Amino acid sequence: MKRPRSLALLAAPAAALLAFGMALTAGAAPAVAATNLLTNPGFESGSLSGWTCSATDGVTTSPVHSGSHALAGAASNTDDAQCSQTVSVQPSSAYTLSGWVEGNYVYLGDTGTGTTDTNTWTPSATSWQQLSTSFSTGTSTTSVTVYTHGWYAQGTYHADDLSLTGPGGSGGGGGGGGSAPAAPTGLAVTGTTSSSASLSWTAPAGTVTGYNVYENGTKESSVSGTSATVTGLAASTTYTFTVTAYNSVGESPVSGSAKATTASSGGGGGGGGSGSFAVAPYADMTNNQEPMLNQAATQAGLKAFSAAFVIGSGCSPIWGDTLPVTNDPTVTSEITTAEADGAQPIVSFGGEAGSELAVSCSSLSQLTAAYQSVINTLHVTHIDFDIEGAEIAYTADSNLRFEAINSLESANPGLVVSVTIPVFPSGPDFNGQAFLQQAKTDGTRIDVINAMAMDYYSTYDSGGADMGAYAVQAGQNTLAFAKTLWPAMTYANIGVTPMIGQNDDPAEIFTEANAHTLVSFAQSNHLGRLAFWSVDRDQPCGGSASGLPACSEISQQALDFTKIFAQYTG
Repeated sequence: MKRPRSLALLAAPAAALLAFGMALTAGAAPAVAATNLLTNPGFESGSLSGWTCSATDGVTTSPVHSGSHALAGAASNTDDAQCSQTVSVQPSSAYTLSGWVEGNYVYLGDTGTGTTDTNTWTPSATSWQQLSTSFSTGTSTTSVTVYTHGWYAQGTYHADDLSLTGPGGSGGGGGGGGSAPAAPTGLAVTGTTSSSASLSWTAPAGTVTGYNVYENGTKESSVSGTSATVTGLAASTTYTFTVTAYNSVGESPVSGSAKATTASSGGGGGGGGSGSFAVAPYADMTNNQEPMLNQAATQAGLKAFSAAFVIGSGCSPIWGDTLPVTNDPTVTSEITTAEADGAQPIVSFGGEAGSELAVSCSSLSQLTAAYQSVINTLHVTHIDFDIEGAEIAYTADSNLRFEAINSLESANPGLVVSVTIPVFPSGPDFNGQAFLQQAKTDGTRIDVINAMAMDYYSTYDSGGADMGAYAVQAGQNTLAFAKTLWPAMTYANIGVTPMIGQNDDPAEIFTEANAHTLVSFAQSNHLGRLAFWSVDRDQPCGGSASGLPACSEISQQALDFTKIFAQYTG
């Protein structure tokens, strides 16, 4: 059975969004029953030695849980002050991670386990409290990364006496011997766009748990493999890159350098919306209103659409009608028909309902293969990740998803990737900011950040909601935040997606006049993409079209919004 689906923002409180996996206890520290695998676990060296930390992190002498030093992380509006350490482990083994923390919204977690990554957190620790979580490694996992961090705009947190117990790997742990790796060799530039450069190199001999990528002498990102894509670069500019390797003992000397000159503006990857993909409204492929898509292409000049939504059943990609994307004759036929009518598809993963694949599939290799199977089946060059509601707050899922996207971008030259996130007129909220920061940290190229300009609720409804002005402000302020992460980004990297007609918020109505306002703003600033939710709803209610999933619930003619948006040419 086909299910209707809305693109509404779930307005759950932050505590509800993040309340999985929490283990919080107070009292005296238990006796250590096993060897601690971490280097400098209590920061007693008086430095961050052994840890990879944010520039806002440091070591303090007060407060401390024990000894004479502790970690102090000053979380800001744009930095969660993370400190991490990669540790050698044994495959198919059990581990316990614990630590003592103080502050608001302090996290402790693990990533790269090869099974299910875990994390734990406290919303408010006014005195030292212990966090603890456990995980198991996969059958081929030989290293994991553990981390602690605060939360955006929550101020300084403290961490001390961190511990990882379990069988140590062959690369050692806790500083127990061995040596730092030699420098990577063969650094080369494998591709460029107007805003990114792709690199590859050869691993040195010995134990390596990760690599640091440096841009013009400044650390840009850390990756686990021997390739990376550096994003947020300026067009027609030459950059110098180097790479180091690291393990639990330390960091290698720098590699030889490689220079990359980005393409002129407008090249692939410097945005994703010019030409035929400039306007790509969403089409719910499983709500019984799909004929509207064909009418939009044949009667209103629609050249592209965002096919919504691919979700997950384990590691299998499915549509909302529960059939596999690789074997759904109905939806495949609808997309093929739209293509024949002149509208090219962008496949959108996620949405408000159902589980996005990175939630239901915890294996990186299987997740990447699932995404790739959709690309291969539908022969698409543009993909979108609509991450909203509680899901946008789950850092482990986001990290897994971005790692998979990195592989997809490497395997599919020219692939255009967008992320669609809820925003306010003031820009992304702290969850959206953290989500984009994770993409930056993971070295993921994001071609278009698509702002969901809808369902604001709260004080934005006071005195009447001007949804046209709000949509413009959402685009402006989304770019303003994006530039704090990727300074070279322009409006070509920003999309705006309102919900046409009546929003889920009863006080908000996006009118045809609002559509003209947004299109005028897009024309003046050359937005990367204009979209709306949804083509299916671009009609008055009546007959089989009833309710918000199927019609706009305002007075309009069929395809009015499509015709207005189609005036935008990029």
